[in-house]
Amino acid sequence: MTKTHRQFKDSIYEQFARLGKALSAPKRLELLDLLGQAPRTVEALGDQAGISVANASQHLQVLRAARLVEAERKGLYIEYRLADDEVGRCFVGLRRLAEARLSEVAHVAHEYFGEGVVDAVAGDELLRRVKRGDVTVVDVRPAEEYRAGHIPGSRSIPVGELLARLAELPKDREVVAYCRGPYCVMAVEAVELLRKEGFRAQRMEEGVLDWRDRGWEVATDDETSRSALRPGASR
Repeated sequence: MTKTHRQFKDSIYEQFARLGKALSAPKRLELLDLLGQAPRTVEALGDQAGISVANASQHLQVLRAARLVEAERKGLYIEYRLADDEVGRCFVGLRRLAEARLSEVAHVAHEYFGEGVVDAVAGDELLRRVKRGDVTVVDVRPAEEYRAGHIPGSRSIPVGELLARLAELPKDREVVAYCRGPYCVMAVEAVELLRKEGFRAQRMEEGVLDWRDRGWEVATDDETSRSALRPGASR
């Protein structure tokens, strides 16, 4: 039977609402953010999100039902990942919309970071500095996240290893540290440590998800090219 105009509209918006329902839980958004950095098991996701494995599994099933994440068995474990880059762009878009429309976002961030938060370098400015060879870019996320996707030319030095590996960084150039995005504190910690040790250091507020959202190249696996960053990856 041919659907009426009203039935058609109701059916279409019902499908759109499936995504809204899947994104309506704070922990599910955090899981998407974590999976945007690298694929993970439910055990790792639960640990990093501060929830039980059972709770993480329930949230992941909702995300899977909405086709936002996929799962693959790896030996004894099941590994989860974002369904595709479009999901990462959706997350970044939602975050930016919240930042633009909800003053509470800035208030919550200010309450945590305070006035002393390390200034962030905009992605465009970092791009120009790297192209000129003026800075050393350091990815301070865990090594598995770096391998899954990182800014080309960056060095992987997880924040927990930074103090022991300072000798790897030249002191005659500015260091720019980045982590998972604007609300990740690893880059803040890294820059504070670097400055105490006499380095000229800044943090980049944008992470790999933001980089992909711009359509810029992201390196994967063990690629550690020192070539300059360049726009051009297709959306």
